[in-house]
Amino acid sequence: MRKDWDKYFLDIAFKVKDRSTCPRLRVGAVVVKDNRIKGTGYNGSPSGMPHCDDVGCIIRNNHCIRTIHAEINAIMECSPEERKDATIYVTARPCAECSKVIINSGIKRVVFAKDYNVDYDWFKEAPWIEVVKIDQ
Repeated sequence: MRKDWDKYFLDIAFKVKDRSTCPRLRVGAVVVKDNRIKGTGYNGSPSGMPHCDDVGCIIRNNHCIRTIHAEINAIMECSPEERKDATIYVTARPCAECSKVIINSGIKRVVFAKDYNVDYDWFKEAPWIEVVKIDQ
C-alpha cells in the first residue's frame, strides 16, 4: 500500500536524523511545500565547530547547548517564500525555542513522531499553526 504524504516525509526526516552529531537526542527535520522538499536539517554544531560526537556535549539546565536544533537548520535552508504556508516534519516534538521560530517563520503545519517534554507549549498560543502527532 502506498504511504500517505505525511508518513512519507516523516520517514525522510528519520533518515535525515542519521546525520545528527549530538548523541543526547538525534533529531531530523524536513520543510515541505506543495509536496516538495524545500529544506532539511539535523541537530549538530555550527559549521566549522567541534561536534558532540567528537568532543562531548555541553550541558546546561539539562540541555546540550553545543548544537543547533534540526528545525532551525531546516528553516535556515529555506527562503521566506518557501517557508510560507509550508509543513515541517520533525522526528521529535519541537522544543519551546524552536516552536517560536516555527511560528515566526511562516510555517503553518507541524508534524512530529515522538513526544518531547517542552517547557512551554507556544503552539497553544498560535491556533493558526496545525500540530499533528503521527505514531511511527
